[in-house]
Parts: sequence; structure tokens; C-alpha cells
Amino acid sequence: MTRFSANLGFLWTELSLPDAIRAAAAAGFEAVECHWPYDTDPALVKAALDETGLPMLGLNTVRGAGNGLSALVGCETQARAAIDQALDYAVAIGARNIHVMAGFASGEAAHRTFVANLRYALARVAGHSITLLIEPLNHFDAPGYYLQTADQAAKLIVEINDPNLKLMFDCYHLQIMQGDLSRLLESTLPVIGHIQIAAVPSRAEPDEGELDYRHILKHIESIGYKGFIGAEYHPRSSTEAGLGWQKLV
Repeated sequence: MTRFSANLGFLWTELSLPDAIRAAAAAGFEAVECHWPYDTDPALVKAALDETGLPMLGLNTVRGAGNGLSALVGCETQARAAIDQALDYAVAIGARNIHVMAGFASGEAAHRTFVANLRYALARVAGHSITLLIEPLNHFDAPGYYLQTADQAAKLIVEINDPNLKLMFDCYHLQIMQGDLSRLLESTLPVIGHIQIAAVPSRAEPDEGELDYRHILKHIESIGYKGFIGAEYHPRSSTEAGLGWQKLV
């Protein structure tokens, strides 16, 4: 049975984060996730999670001047401060994952920097039951982002060889960058920590566009993925107006 998580970075953005958590629960979502919750008192977020019984699946490290800091040569101090900030907040609210954002970078020096910062982050989360996620982003929405394919991320995960480092498999980004999602899901399943969905190319509700999520979601279940599916899309109008997609997929 597919279980959906509401990504509150895109859904119910007109509400405060605690109220968005309550709205997600009222709409029937079984979990929530977010992007950058740091302007909200974590005690208020934890109270809303406790009230609704929803788990918070994850949050992101801060973007810095771009889309993250952890692969930026010379920004190691800022990157590690962002990791520490994310860990403190995740622990306070009981979040299960932290997405470590790499930033706009390329080359061998960026690779070494990202690996070093990920190793730092893994040492910091040890003992906290928190998994680190890395996510490829497509080159139209995030040109120049360090991670662009699932293969690149999987190789990095194998290199670091730590069970607490996993792939965020965003079907929207990876359909744009690689396609052939059924086989890609199968080949990367051992390193997948979370899956997200949205329509391609619009990034709206997952009931339009070039991906048939009725097939994709059945395939995800058939290959043995047991986690939640994150609904990370931009609503065409209000969040509530577009929630009928859940019945279609």
C-alpha cells in the first residue's frame, strides 16, 4: 500500500509550518517533509507533529548563496555549520532524514570537498537514528548543480560506504536527466532512502505529463520499496484543489 508524504516546502505554503502539518493530516497524508524550517520554533513544529501523529521525514541543509554549500571549495566552515544547524533542528523535531545540499560546483576538488563534508555529517549524525540524503537535481531547474544523475550519486554512496548515506530519488528530476525510471529505480533501489514525485515537465500534481504514476507507483511497490512517497510538487492552484490526484494514482 503506497503511503504519501506531503512536502510542505511546496504544499500549504500560505500557512505556518505547524498549521501546514495539521492541514496535511486533515487531508489524509501519513507523513510530512519540509525544506528549510529554520525560521519556525522547533518546539511548535514538534507540538504539531505530536498532535497529528505524523512523522517528519526530512529537512534540507540551508541553501547559502545558491543550492547548498557542501561541495563548494573554500566553504567548508559554512557547510559544516549548516550541517550542525540541520542536525540540531532534526533532533529537536524528531526528523528522520537530512538532505545535504551540494551546491553549484564541479570537478575533482568539488568531489573531494563534498566527500569530506559528507563524512563530517555522517560522524555528526551517528547515534541519532538520522539518515543523510543526497539528491540529483536537473540541469534546467538547477544548472550547474554538483549532483545531476542517480548514477553519480550512487557511485558517491558506494565510495563513502556508510549505511546512513542514501539517495533521494526524485522522479521529476531523474526523468528529465535520465528517463527509463523503471529500470533506474530497480538498479538504485539498494541505495534509495526516499522517493519523491511530481508531474514532468510541469512539476505540478502527478496526474499529468509524460510520467504515468499509476505504473511507476505499482512498480516501486513491486520491487520492494517500503518507504513513503513524497509529494513534492507545485500545485496548479490551491493545495486542496489539486488533491484528487491521489485517487488517480
